[in-house]
Amino acid sequence: MKPDDVRRLAAALPEVTEGAHSGHPDFRVGGRIFATLWVDEERVVLRLKPVEQAAWIEAEPDRFAAVDGAWGRRGWTSLDLWETEEETLTAALHAAWRGVVSAAYDQI
Repeated sequence: MKPDDVRRLAAALPEVTEGAHSGHPDFRVGGRIFATLWVDEERVVLRLKPVEQAAWIEAEPDRFAAVDGAWGRRGWTSLDLWETEEETLTAALHAAWRGVVSAAYDQI
């Protein structure tokens, strides 16, 4: 997969807008970031629930890794795009999107 694939798949999710964060394109729903694209590194960083993060890393340790430090402990997860199949990228983006949407409803 390539960075343009991330853009295409993220844009297909309901109410997603593309923005920028720390010089990187990001994807938001309800103003909350669920994914940040690192174009030059061909990876995406996803906001997953820690339990989901652990499952992805266990299932595909060559592709998924927790971000360093406190961000990673909160569920932020790096996914290398090279050799990642569209099905995997789509599922991971959906998981991150759902987590942000459900968190927003929990605050209502």
